Parts: sequence; structure tokens; C-alpha cells
Amino acid sequence: MSVSVRRRRNWSLGSVRQWHWISSAICLAAMLLFAVTGITLNHAADIPANINVTTLELTLPVEIQSSLADLQQGPLPTGLTEWLAQHKSVYLPASSKVEWNDDEIYMSLPEPGGDAWLSIDRLSGELMYERTTRGAIAYINDLHKGRNTGKTWVWFIDIFAAACVVFCITGLVLLYRYAGARPTTWPMVGLGVLLPVLIVILFVHP
Repeated sequence: MSVSVRRRRNWSLGSVRQWHWISSAICLAAMLLFAVTGITLNHAADIPANINVTTLELTLPVEIQSSLADLQQGPLPTGLTEWLAQHKSVYLPASSKVEWNDDEIYMSLPEPGGDAWLSIDRLSGELMYERTTRGAIAYINDLHKGRNTGKTWVWFIDIFAAACVVFCITGLVLLYRYAGARPTTWPMVGLGVLLPVLIVILFVHP
């Protein structure tokens, strides 16, 4: 083997190793999270939910009611959202959609591990708010599913999945490179492929 060919092979192998450790570093925390939540999702029925319900009923100040009088679409007025945050510790995401009707304003406020809603009577100014949370396990389970997490988290899951693909492919290349010195390499890889297929065929029923 010529020196140039050996150098190219060594450079190629070094690149694969570099991509492998970079992708593993990126995947580490998220892979642990998704592995743990895979277990908690499989046993969701056996894990009791820690349900906490917060309710709020009040009449809005006159000046806040006035700011709603002529609105028929769009987000809630900034004055209302700031007043709720400062005086009632109710924080409404700016991206939440508002349903405007002649007699009612309604917001559905789903979130990871919980749900909430807000309703305002446009005639009386009465506001009702209810938030239900189901505990930390429900929260991380919803992170696993990307449920009500927003676009940023969904993008993170996609990037994490791509990093996992790089990690697996570079790992396979390294297995191929060193398989000659480890006779059990390909039997173990074959078992890793065959085992889930057999379980699906034999034990997973429609």
C-alpha cells in the first residue's frame, strides 16, 4: 500500500471518528432523556399522575374591559396580558390563538404535561381561567412526543434525530473497520436487527 493511499485511509478514518464523537456529544443528554421517557411512556398506566388544578374567577377592571370592546380578532391587548401576569401570575403565550365571539373571548392553552383555558364574558367582564398540570413525568413524556411544545422543540427533535443518524452510521463504519479483530461484531449487529423483527412478528398483534 502506497503512502498516499495510507494517508487517505487514515484521514478518512479520522474523519469518521470525529463525526462519531461529535454526534455522540450532541446526542448524549437528549438520548438519555428519550430513553428514560421511552420507559415512562411504556408504563404510563402504572405511574400515578400528580394532578394539580388552578382556577381563577374575577371581574376585569373597567379600563381592561374597555380595551376589549372594539376588538374582533388578533391577540389579546398587551394591557390585559401584562395585568394578568403582574397581578394574578397568569402568563399567556403570545403565540396562543384567541377565539373572538360577540359575547365571549376564549383561549385554549395546551402545554406539555397539562392543559389550560381562559374565557372572558364580553358583556360582564367576568374572566374564568383554569390550568391543570399532571406532574413531572407527564411533562417529560410530552417532551418525548413533541406534544404542545412549540416549533423550537420540534426543530430540536429533528436535529437530534439527524445527529442520531450520523452517530449510528459512523458507528457502523467503525464497526466495519475493526470487525476483522472482533469476530463477534457482525453476529451482534445481526442480532440487533433480527431481535426487534422477531418480536414484531411473533408478539406484536394487530
